[in-house]
Amino acid sequence: MAEQLTPLADDRALLGRTSTAERVSDILRSRIAEGYFPPGTRLSEDGIGGALGVSRNTLREAFRLLTHERLLVHELNRGVFVRVLAVEDVEDIYRTRRLVECAVVRGLGEPPYALDALAEAVAEGRRAARETDWKGLGTANIHFHRELVALAGSERTDELMRSVFAELRLAFHVVDDPRRLHEPYLTRNQQILQALQAGDRDGAEKLLAVYLDDSLERIVDVYRRRVGQEG
Repeated sequence: MAEQLTPLADDRALLGRTSTAERVSDILRSRIAEGYFPPGTRLSEDGIGGALGVSRNTLREAFRLLTHERLLVHELNRGVFVRVLAVEDVEDIYRTRRLVECAVVRGLGEPPYALDALAEAVAEGRRAARETDWKGLGTANIHFHRELVALAGSERTDELMRSVFAELRLAFHVVDDPRRLHEPYLTRNQQILQALQAGDRDGAEKLLAVYLDDSLERIVDVYRRRVGQEG
């Protein structure tokens, strides 16, 4: 837990004079999405509150908000934990992703599109792969899809998908070979980007739909094999 608290101390500067439970929940959600807090991690009120310099009441309200988003779970007399997903959760995450992400691409309108942030996410993934940073590649993959959603120009859609992508990171933690999971999608992200750069919105949507179906199949297979091993 100590090593996970160090980055939070850096996040303390983000709170400034307007420290609120919403800002704290934004920080913790981002850290979950980046893989700092794996599923099953117990979140220490004293440790996190001290790292961020916020009151216990503020932190508890942030925990409550993230519990409502299904990222945390409160266990009576034990504390607050990062949620462990079931296979049904994973299937629902991908159902939501397909509905939203494909709709965003379908509704882009006429090219050209503002793709700089999307291209940077692909470059981020390439850098992570060169450095054999497979956790970083998973983060870059999430950034790619977050920037894809941002093309809609909708704060409401961005807010909805922030929680979905944080939950997605919880699903990634179950995979014992992150390179095998994430590396193939680096090329597929590039293909989606190239289709959009060419103004081929329909082609990009088709690539994305197949991509999401394949990714779901891979992760669900890992979940079911793990359940079989534990049984």
